[in-house]
Amino acid sequence: MLGRFERSASGEATVEYGDGTMRVVKPGRFVRCAVTGAPIELDALRYWSAVYQEAYATPEAVMQRLRERAVEV
Repeated sequence: MLGRFERSASGEATVEYGDGTMRVVKPGRFVRCAVTGAPIELDALRYWSAVYQEAYATPEAVMQRLRERAVEV
């Protein structure tokens, strides 16, 4: 749940992603999916990678990124 200041912010947020937590560094209303580029409202953000510091719009986007990363290794 967003705090009072984050909720009133507009534009793209900057977020630090942790294991099961996230910290808003720069307030905003949304972040962008690292795979699709789609905006994700912070209240709706459910998928991210603490390792890669990326947000994902859907489980399918997570799986696509994992496949891409597996090819890089």
